[in-house]
Amino acid sequence: MGTVTVTANDLTTLAKFDSPTVANVLELFNFRSYIAGYTNSTIRAVYPTLPPIVGFAATMTYRSSQPAGQGDVYSKMSQFLDTAADVGPPPIAVIQDLDDPHIAASYGEVMVASMKAFGFVGLITSGAGRDYDQVRELNFPCWASSMIVSHGYGHLIECNLPVVVGGLALEPKELLHADGNGVVQIPLSIASAVAELCEPFVAAEQIVLDYTQDPHLSIQGYHEAMDKKNQLVADLTKQAEKMMPSN
Repeated sequence: MGTVTVTANDLTTLAKFDSPTVANVLELFNFRSYIAGYTNSTIRAVYPTLPPIVGFAATMTYRSSQPAGQGDVYSKMSQFLDTAADVGPPPIAVIQDLDDPHIAASYGEVMVASMKAFGFVGLITSGAGRDYDQVRELNFPCWASSMIVSHGYGHLIECNLPVVVGGLALEPKELLHADGNGVVQIPLSIASAVAELCEPFVAAEQIVLDYTQDPHLSIQGYHEAMDKKNQLVADLTKQAEKMMPSN
């Protein structure tokens, strides 16, 4: 990931905006394909009304279809929680369930309570969850494929390795933004710039949104509002180009 630094202020700023706004601003930089860098429809926010989270991926793989072989089912949980210190605050748990189809839940109340106690701000899994009501009471954002009542033979396999969740390939320590719409990865090299451009991008869109409430609404007026918005976005695109890191 190099030596790029994302400040606490950057993270605070990013958390003020929804994930679609972040995704829109990322497009200004033409850094990657418009259909890359976010999770697909195989996972969804379990508690979509919770506010956005921003943090760094603490990764692990998980399986529940067969016994671990030795130790208890969560024998590596302490090791995983310890990765929070290496990932950097705030960590987000990213769990790839290796079973296909998913056999049992890959998280529940105890795991979430433990993660929250050790500073994690959310959990994203390609697998299922359980303890729906209990986890909701913890106000801990989760993204999962579904709910399954049992943990099966659930056990952690490896920590701090590349994973794939919801079609999104992630390395440890990658920066993520997530809310009820889904999860988007923010390249560290432009994270500060993305944070800076979110507010002016929202302001540009607000021109059209405000016009739709105009009591004297007309097609001509709508075109004019769209033109103003598009010009501002074009200006932001030029600004983003100047903010791109040099290799």
